[in-house]
Amino acid sequence: MKLIFSALTKYIMGLILLSALLFLPAWTLNFFGAWLFLALLFIPMLIMGTVLLVKEPNLLEKRLNNKEKEKTQQGVVALSGLMFPIGFVVSALDFRFAWSSVPTWLVTVASVLFLLGYGMYAEVMRENAYLSRTVEVQQDQTVISTGLYGIVRHPMYLATLFMFLPLPLILGSFWGLIPFALYPVVTVIRILNEEKVLTEGLEGYAEYKTKVKYRLIPFIW
Repeated sequence: MKLIFSALTKYIMGLILLSALLFLPAWTLNFFGAWLFLALLFIPMLIMGTVLLVKEPNLLEKRLNNKEKEKTQQGVVALSGLMFPIGFVVSALDFRFAWSSVPTWLVTVASVLFLLGYGMYAEVMRENAYLSRTVEVQQDQTVISTGLYGIVRHPMYLATLFMFLPLPLILGSFWGLIPFALYPVVTVIRILNEEKVLTEGLEGYAEYKTKVKYRLIPFIW
């Protein structure tokens, strides 16, 4: 019951916060892009959370923990804490004042990419029972090298690129892409620090890096 209460509280608070960041700057509830984004984000999240609660409650508990111990990761979280609200507010203001107009076909493509990323994210959670929101080496943790982890070393972050980079387009804003362009930089910083922690603390990770050469994008990096 404690886990259910914690999950529902964070779910509802996240929904309220995001709604406020979108609808207040837009100053209207007649904001189709915002409703579309909230549906794309929170409906799969509810389904995924329910599945985890039934099948993998320990993994759900890890996903609810966001208290970073690494100073570098604390900085990453702080940057993200600025980037996302600014991106949402800029996109909402763009809608309110009609600074730009995203064609319907591009909104559709962005929505498909978002769902593709969400599906990839779910697959990563299925493959990796040690998947935590914080960078740490857990007790009895082993290296996962199968599935998506056999292609790139950080498929979860690749999934989030599919989700977050096209997000302003779902909201119907080109100007919102500017703050969200910081996300790949934040992701690279997080990955480099995470690999340092895992190489030093997780047995077999150094060998895994020689087996799977690419961190994030196949044949690029």
